[in-house]
Amino acid sequence: TFSLKFQSPAYNHLGVWVLIIPALGGIVVGLMALYGSKAIRGHGIPEAMEQILVNQSKIKPLITFLKPISSAIAIGTGGPFGAEGPIIATGGALGSTLGQIFRITSNERKIILAAGATAGMAAIFGTPIAAVFLAIELLLFEFSPKAILPVALACITGAAGHHLLFESVPVFPMPDVAIPSNLALAVYSFMGVIIGFLAMWLTKAVYWIEDAFEKLPIHWMWWPAIGGLAVGAVGYFAPHTLGVGYDNITNLLSGNLPLTIILSLCFFKFISWAIALGSGTSGGTLAPLLTMGGAAGAMLGILVSKNFPEVGISIPMAALIGMSAMFAGASRAYLTSITFALEATMQSHALLPLLGACTASYLISFFLMENTIMTEKIARRGVFTPDSFEPDLLQKLTVAQLMNESNVVLASQNPIKEVKQWLEESHDQSNYFMTVDNDGSYSGILKRTDLFSLGVKTDHTIKDILKPVHFFLRNNDSLRTAVEIMAKHNTEALPVIAAKGGKIMGMLTYPDVLTAYKQHIEENETANTQISLKRRRMKMLIKGKKLININ
Repeated sequence: TFSLKFQSPAYNHLGVWVLIIPALGGIVVGLMALYGSKAIRGHGIPEAMEQILVNQSKIKPLITFLKPISSAIAIGTGGPFGAEGPIIATGGALGSTLGQIFRITSNERKIILAAGATAGMAAIFGTPIAAVFLAIELLLFEFSPKAILPVALACITGAAGHHLLFESVPVFPMPDVAIPSNLALAVYSFMGVIIGFLAMWLTKAVYWIEDAFEKLPIHWMWWPAIGGLAVGAVGYFAPHTLGVGYDNITNLLSGNLPLTIILSLCFFKFISWAIALGSGTSGGTLAPLLTMGGAAGAMLGILVSKNFPEVGISIPMAALIGMSAMFAGASRAYLTSITFALEATMQSHALLPLLGACTASYLISFFLMENTIMTEKIARRGVFTPDSFEPDLLQKLTVAQLMNESNVVLASQNPIKEVKQWLEESHDQSNYFMTVDNDGSYSGILKRTDLFSLGVKTDHTIKDILKPVHFFLRNNDSLRTAVEIMAKHNTEALPVIAAKGGKIMGMLTYPDVLTAYKQHIEENETANTQISLKRRRMKMLIKGKKLININ
């Protein structure tokens, strides 16, 4: 059948041949990775993150072509992946290529990469706001107008393309859901806890399988073929696990799927996807996570509604929060998970249940997992991924907060001999001294080493050895401004002038800036130590053990 319309592999008539087709696709992907680029392996987002963090956002232009082709082959031959991961990687590669063609900074190239990647996601699902949040949480690691505005414009363009090529209706339509009661809201939130544990175990299982493939005594090129055999075997008995499965997500949200199919989507989809992804083939994670999370949520909803009908649980709502909570727990893309569910279904009444379930799932993931399904692979390579979006400390603090107001001020006409004698008698250990002329105007900064260096004639005045410094700081300047001036002029000390009136107020030195950083690091270390202790306690409680804290 030759058609541009969606065709589900679940309704194939291949019989036993369904075992072979995914393996053949795996062989082609393996050959493309071997002779093209290994970067096409995996689900796309971690690879884009790694290039941003360690390679100045430079992705080989070849990936722009190889990634979509390899993913199309893997998914088209039955691979249980979503198209969103490869599209994100392809859009990111295109943005990076354009950034390398033009002479721009690495930070600007990062923004273009993120714009290309998230425009691809918006084009697939028609969810521009979720795509912007995805850029913030997984690619940009910052929240600033210079980064958000280009990404937002790209996502709007991608969403417009979605509406042009597809319908303007929600990508995952579902029955309208009612506002839940407080009791139902509590139950939905508790479902998020269960889904959080499932997301944690799912992530660990994927990387356990990946480690198992690493131990195989055959070349990695053949691994996708082995994963394809597993996909075919599972697909023979559970055909709904084959392919992207966007129709499965829609059916789950309808609340009308039989329990047997829901179970197969939850368990067999996981087995097929985990083995295939662990084999290093090319494919995405979002659609499988949504499918498995939706199936788990629907099963929990059926269980509660059968035994406690008075709670008023909605099966479609349970499936929706299962989808979102699974993605939030596995990726910790918290805002992306919530906004994606709202945009993809247009169910505003689901906001509170989504907030409760995703928060619960996120907390379980945060306290029980060091890394996520997106960061585990690159963390093993020694790449640190930011997990917070704090403002720059240098932007938060002002010069007035750190400057030293008690610095010694010397008159530039003072003889060097008298100044040395006074410093020895007063036991002053300052390394820098501000100097002023007879009229009290600022004339420069004197280093202690210059004053006491060999060859300095003591009958001269300070003015004879003074190196005039014509740059200074205002007391309301940020520390970032101070560091930039210090770096530009290769100086370790700057005078601080009042913003109004021009009066000398003190001096700021480079050690002062380091002291501020040291205090900030110590505060963060204390907080991180407390978080680590809480993580250990939760893990011990789950294992039934008691953590003894000896101080």
